[in-house]
Amino acid sequence: MSGQGSYQNEREVLDVVEQFRVRTLAKPRWTHRAHLTVGLWFVINRPARQVLDELREAISRYNEAVGTANTDSDGYHETITAFYLWAIRKFVREAAPGLSLLDLTNNLLVSRYAAGSFPFGYYSRDRLLSVAARRSWVDPDLAPLD
Repeated sequence: MSGQGSYQNEREVLDVVEQFRVRTLAKPRWTHRAHLTVGLWFVINRPARQVLDELREAISRYNEAVGTANTDSDGYHETITAFYLWAIRKFVREAAPGLSLLDLTNNLLVSRYAAGSFPFGYYSRDRLLSVAARRSWVDPDLAPLD
């Protein structure tokens, strides 16, 4: 996948997921788009009740492997992760049935849910970027999750 372009085949999608899972994905490739790709894979391949716990652990371990400390100001962010899992689940429910992983991923990446600004329709900047939100889930203060 080039920069902001679409994935060309399912192997590219799975390579990102696999390299993330075994912690060999180069740190510069751990972008917002890669986060969404991995999140989508977890949502459609793992039991719903386990997704957040598994992804929390996987992101934290990946960060440690690439030298990113999980602190109050960097690394894993609980509320952003949980929020985007909610958004990805919503996207999957709205998607046409029977889409391939490739099509689902590419469609997600150009959807409103992929916008970096999307959470700010639900959260004020101060609330979402707070230490409390990084450490644990905080409810939105601008609009409820539907």
